[in-house]
Amino acid sequence: MKRNSLTTAVVAGIAGVAGFAGLANAVDLNPDGLGQVLIYPYYTVNKSQDTLFSVVNTDPINGKAVKVRFLEGYNSREVLDFNLYLSPNDVWTATVSQTSDDGGGQVSTTDQSCTDPSVLNASPVAFRTAAFDGTGPVPGDDGPQDITRTREGYIELISMGDIDPASTLAGLITHDDGVPPGCSSINDTVAAAGVVAPTGGLFGSADIINVGEGTIFPYTADAVDGFSEQSLYSPSNNLNPSLQDANNPSIATGGVARAFVFEGGGQLLTADYAAGIDAVSAVFMADAIYNEYIVSAGLGAATDWIVTFPTKRFYVDKDVYPANPTPPFVEPFHAPGESNVVVVPSIYDREERTTVVQGDFSPPISSQPNSLPFEVNVISFLTETGAGDPSGVLGSLLRPNIVPFAETGWLKLDMTSGDSGHQLPGGLTPAGAAVTLNGLPVTGYEAFNVINANAQPGLLANYGGLFRHRASRSCVGADPACS
Repeated sequence: MKRNSLTTAVVAGIAGVAGFAGLANAVDLNPDGLGQVLIYPYYTVNKSQDTLFSVVNTDPINGKAVKVRFLEGYNSREVLDFNLYLSPNDVWTATVSQTSDDGGGQVSTTDQSCTDPSVLNASPVAFRTAAFDGTGPVPGDDGPQDITRTREGYIELISMGDIDPASTLAGLITHDDGVPPGCSSINDTVAAAGVVAPTGGLFGSADIINVGEGTIFPYTADAVDGFSEQSLYSPSNNLNPSLQDANNPSIATGGVARAFVFEGGGQLLTADYAAGIDAVSAVFMADAIYNEYIVSAGLGAATDWIVTFPTKRFYVDKDVYPANPTPPFVEPFHAPGESNVVVVPSIYDREERTTVVQGDFSPPISSQPNSLPFEVNVISFLTETGAGDPSGVLGSLLRPNIVPFAETGWLKLDMTSGDSGHQLPGGLTPAGAAVTLNGLPVTGYEAFNVINANAQPGLLANYGGLFRHRASRSCVGADPACS
């Protein structure tokens, strides 16, 4: 067994008991936080904030070749990507900041680990509009075309493979007294020869920090394990690999992409898909998500919810994938920059009282009621707000709003019932029985801030917190996990 993960061992053991002994690989969302793919649900440079993030290679023997990709929040078009080379036990850190008051985002690092292009180690690199404004290799889309679109989105890291310890590449990237000796000598030939099948072992975290206000919102990245059993190396100027490459083709499962999903009650569901992206979506599927909010005026409190659909673009971007839209999403990305998916919110205070959420999120920001129109949505809980106002905590403009009827409470977002139903079809159990997962592929968290205007005489204090969304899952089919 290659992957050093208790969860993977447990899952593999269950799979073996179920009659699938010898199974080498299946996509799973690792609760231990280690994997081959890392999803950071949100970055932002709004509101004078920076986003600091890190990735750690826990492998003491093998280096890792990693594709680092920044995606904007409307339609997940790439705003920058490059290759990163981690030596054994290495950590790489970087900062996303704003280029200027009217500019977009940029990434910078003082870390010594090798990147390709290596210019990133010398100076900040600005995010680009070419992937959505029509000036790049892919068609433009119907969203905003200016650089400010790059100010918020999310981050995706895909391990292209391990680095053979005996390769020339390993010698170039392994640190000697804190500094790798040969970053400038890395080229496509050297890299391709040194990258072998991935084994996982990455974890990551991020911090959204506002130095002036004294706030920080830290979180851990989602870790997708079992993503690939073969090298996915591609040059730094290539948009591959992507999440479509999950186990495709899988050696162990006869050319299908396999996903392990724990359904309600802790039942393990094994589902095979013809398309790798469906296997990745499967591990993020939720029929509902849950979290709390606080907006107490006396505490100076505000709450934002990050709701990110990390695979949505593969189902709604009609310009890159002409067959779209396809389930579980229902509407293609269109002008003025939205792909609506209707959800059903239910809001409660802390004493079981509730009220019906009427009509649209308020004020409307899309053409559909109760809709989350973007790839990254930042739901605010503001009692007084205009259509162009930013969210209360993170300053997001990708902002549906729910007007809370109480100062504290919790919210359920039903991901299944809207638009006459959201489901991911096409799954087959290893025995050949059809299985359909309910809901949408989603991740994210709640961020809240409390401002104490008089912590001590004349002293202002900020407090914040961040909690991942809780989720429920369900499926339809003959498998016991769906009963």
